[in-house]
Amino acid sequence: MSYLIELVSSSGILPMQMAAIMIAALFGLMVIGLVLGQELAFVLGGAGVIIGFLAWGDSGLTIAMTKVYDQMQSYSMVAIPMFVLMANFLTHSKVADGLFLSIRYLLGPVKGGLGLAVILVSTVFAATTGIVGASVVTMGMLSIPVLLKCGYKPSLACGMVCAGGSLGILIPPSIMLVSMGSYAEVSVGKIFFAAILPGLLLSLCYCIYVFVLCQLRPEYGPAMSADELAAMPLKERVTGSLVNLIPPLILIVGVLGSIFGGIATPTEAAGVGALFSLILAICYKQFSLQMLYDSIIDTAKTCAMVFMILFGASAFTGIFMSLDGDQIIANLVMGMGIGKWGAFAIMMLIVFFMGMFIDWLGIVMIVFPIFLPIMDLYGFDRLWIVAVTAVMLQTCFMTPPFGFALFYVKGILPDDVKISEVYKGVIPFIAIVIAVVVLITVFPGIIHWLPNMVVS
Repeated sequence: MSYLIELVSSSGILPMQMAAIMIAALFGLMVIGLVLGQELAFVLGGAGVIIGFLAWGDSGLTIAMTKVYDQMQSYSMVAIPMFVLMANFLTHSKVADGLFLSIRYLLGPVKGGLGLAVILVSTVFAATTGIVGASVVTMGMLSIPVLLKCGYKPSLACGMVCAGGSLGILIPPSIMLVSMGSYAEVSVGKIFFAAILPGLLLSLCYCIYVFVLCQLRPEYGPAMSADELAAMPLKERVTGSLVNLIPPLILIVGVLGSIFGGIATPTEAAGVGALFSLILAICYKQFSLQMLYDSIIDTAKTCAMVFMILFGASAFTGIFMSLDGDQIIANLVMGMGIGKWGAFAIMMLIVFFMGMFIDWLGIVMIVFPIFLPIMDLYGFDRLWIVAVTAVMLQTCFMTPPFGFALFYVKGILPDDVKISEVYKGVIPFIAIVIAVVVLITVFPGIIHWLPNMVVS
């Protein structure tokens, strides 16, 4: 069989031009598959296998399979099912319920206090789950009926839940950070440390926005009435907040502290976290065989989705790299004369706009093989690049038309609240994410400080 690459070679086209043609075809097939609404895993894997076969024949199939096998051998991937299982146990144990109730009354006298409670509880919950769907749905079901009943503007209520819930994928432990670290060949432990301060900074900025807005426009987030506050005395609010906060904090310290102290790897800590979250479910009297079954099935579904995309993307990347795609695009970008920060800005813009249509895993699998080599050539630190990208990926859950958090929240809203309210509500929080990206770009020490402190 005369393969396409041999035909093109006989026509006198230079090898670099042939590779460029095949790369264009690779991305063309990917775009066509996505436009037709096919599953991302099969689009990426299928495009890689087809172009690999056309370019290299049977060797192209070997290249794709080898990359998939290499991904399967990654030890850090074992952490993903453990963290997902931990998140499902915590979701079923209803840890967030009591915490939100207590903090809701504790901050109730403040204008915007309920909104602050949503962000704060979402932040704590984010540090124990690592899955956006679980965080958004749990916080939405807990808070949206209360927020609307207390007179909060629907768009603000929706925006807070979308933004707060999305922190679950940024603040460690996070399956996104595990996947990014494995793919970028950066220590998962270091990425966990690097993401903590940006995640907490983002949460703080959300709180500042909600507080200031509600001071300027009290009708957007009124304080709870005296009659409502009387339902829970101050002492009970304080003790309830502490009692409900301690178990999640023990879990966070147990998981992240064991990594910080060098006692356990992220993979080992994930196993410990899953066990402790099961113990929490038992202590909260939420354990049952049905709960265990549901948690395991949900974990299997989530992990199957993640791993299918990872394996498809590995095949895609293997063929892309075999065609010297990284060198071709690096030469193209560097030839544009835009400099290192111009290349960085292009990468962030691509991540942002792709987030309107594709989930975080697909973005990482497409963007990283193209831009990480370019960032290396310009001398950027990979840990910093991965952390900044992780922050920017917060927008992919909130940007219309396909942000997942938007539809999670819409499914919880009463019928009289339109999805346009959700879209309006997330716009200020998207702007805050972009502002934080700019801030950590100008001050990279925000990312590097904690890893330098705890990692030798």
